[in-house]
Amino acid sequence: MRDLSTGVTVWFTGLPSSGKTTLARVEVLDGDLAREHLTKGLGFSREDRAENVRRIGWVASLLARNGVIVLASVISPYRDDRDAVREMHGERFVEVHVATPLDVCAERDVKGLYAKQRAGELSGLTGVDDPYEPPLRPEVVVPTHQQSVDESVELLWRSLT
Repeated sequence: MRDLSTGVTVWFTGLPSSGKTTLARVEVLDGDLAREHLTKGLGFSREDRAENVRRIGWVASLLARNGVIVLASVISPYRDDRDAVREMHGERFVEVHVATPLDVCAERDVKGLYAKQRAGELSGLTGVDDPYEPPLRPEVVVPTHQQSVDESVELLWRSLT
């Protein structure tokens, strides 16, 4: 049982089109929107990806320690970067692995990224030609390919309360 009234960051990680943002349908720190404002100018090198995650993690930790429930939907492909965000938060961190297989994500292709990568118009796509390191011990694993959105949200809610 977790006391959500003291603030917490629920960190959704997973491949592109895995269902992270769909599950986080409230006010959310979305990685795509953060890149337009908070981390504008950063590219997709290993160093820039780490800085992107660090900045979003810092904002999330600031909000969480002030009693806000933060949902962060960020691919955050590298385990050590997610672990650093966890360290910033202490006990106010819940890692949610939106564990959707690559083929399902590519089929969904919400933003057309997989199609662009196949056409040679995009390189460095997480999980395809750039790494994604799944969490080793996330607090919650959500298999969005095996259940409805409502079932996924219910699983998440039960895990948090």
